[in-house]
Amino acid sequence: MSVQSLSDWLDYIERQHPLPIALGLDRVLDVLKELEVKIACPVITVGGTNGKGSTCAMLESILQAGGYRTGLYTSPHLQRYNERVRIAGREAEDEELCDAFAAVESARGTVPLTYFEFATLAAFVLFSKAGLDAAVLEVGLGGRLDAVNALDADCAVLTSIGIDHVEYLGDTREAIGCEKAGIFRRSRPAVVADPDPPQSVLSADAQLLLIGRDFGYVNQGTQWSWWGPSGKRSGLAHPALRGAMQLRNASAALAALDSLRERLPLAMQNVRRGLAEVSLPGRFQVLPGRPQVVLDVAHNPEAAAVLATNLGEGGYAPQTIAVFGMLRDKDIAGVVRAMAPRITRWHLASLPGPRGTDASEIFEILSKENIKAPVSQFPTVAAALAAARKEADENDKIVVFGSFLTVADAYG
Repeated sequence: MSVQSLSDWLDYIERQHPLPIALGLDRVLDVLKELEVKIACPVITVGGTNGKGSTCAMLESILQAGGYRTGLYTSPHLQRYNERVRIAGREAEDEELCDAFAAVESARGTVPLTYFEFATLAAFVLFSKAGLDAAVLEVGLGGRLDAVNALDADCAVLTSIGIDHVEYLGDTREAIGCEKAGIFRRSRPAVVADPDPPQSVLSADAQLLLIGRDFGYVNQGTQWSWWGPSGKRSGLAHPALRGAMQLRNASAALAALDSLRERLPLAMQNVRRGLAEVSLPGRFQVLPGRPQVVLDVAHNPEAAAVLATNLGEGGYAPQTIAVFGMLRDKDIAGVVRAMAPRITRWHLASLPGPRGTDASEIFEILSKENIKAPVSQFPTVAAALAAARKEADENDKIVVFGSFLTVADAYG
C-alpha cells in the first residue's frame, strides 16, 4: 500500500469498511489494545443531540486559560480534516495525522474499521504521545456504541436529548437517552444539561449532576452567574459564542470542570478568560459586513428552533433570506417548520454525494408544508449564496443553514 499524503489516507480509510456507519465497540477495542494507547489524564466525554461542539469548545478554552495542555477531538470538520484533532489549541499537522493513521493501519491487521473509527483511534494515538493534562472528546453518534466511548470518561456530559439519527438510536427520547447515557461510568460524574431528561437517563448508574437540581445558571442581562456543588460563580461575562442556548452549554461545561476540580483546579479569571476567548465556526457565526450573513450548522428541528430564536433576538431585518441545504436522512420537514416563521425568501441548494438532497426534493417538502414565501432552486450552495447576496439590501439578513456541508460550502 502506497499512502503518503493526508488526502490519500482519508481516501483510503473511507474504503476500509463496507458501511459508512457501523456502531459497535468490539472492533475499536481490539485495535486499541494492539495500539497500547495510554491516556493518563482526565477525560471529559461530551454527547448530546445539540450543543456538543459548543460545550467542547468552552471546555478546551477554559482549560487552556488555566494553563493546561489540552487535547480536543471533534467531528465533523468544516473546511479541513485537521480541525478534528487539536493539541494545546493547535490543529494537528498533516504529517502527525499520517503517522497516526499508519500506526492504526499497522495495529488493525484484518479488522475492518469505519472512517470514524479509524479517525478516532488516530486521535487517541496522538493524544497518548502529547503529554496532555486533559482530553475533551466529542461523541460522533449516540454514545453507547460510538468509537469515542472506547475510552472511559472521568466525567461525561450530556447536553440535550432530541430526535435525530432514528435509524441508529431509536425514535423516542427514552431510546435515544439510553444510547446517549452509555457514555456515563459507574460512580463517576455525569453532567446532564437537558432540563427534561427521559427516565432512561435518570436511571443511569452514575453520579448524576442534573441542571436545575445540582447546578444551574441565572441570566442577569449583561452578566450571568453559575451555581453548583462547590458554590457560586458570579459576575461572569456571556460566552463569546452567540445564541440563546450558550449559557446552558457554558453551565454544563462549568459543572464538568467543577466535578474534576481536585485534579484540574481553575481560578475565576481562568473561567472568565476562557469564556471570553472561545470560538467555534458555524454556530450562529455572523460574518463581517453588510448584508449580515449568519452561518449555522443546525440540521435537526431542535437546533433549527434555537436558530430561529437567535434570529428573532438579533434585531429586525426587512428580509431574511435562507440559503438552505440538507442531507436526505435528516428531518427536513421538521427543520423547515421550525424556521419558516423567520424566513421571507428561500434559496434551496443541492448538496453533493449519495446523502445529499437535491434542491427539487427540498422544494417538494416546502410545498407540502404550505410555505408561502418565494422559493428559488440552485445547483450549489455557492450559487444560492451569491444570488442571495445580490438580492439582499444592506439591512437584510442571509442565514446559511441545514448541514455542516452547507456551511462549509458557504466559506467558498
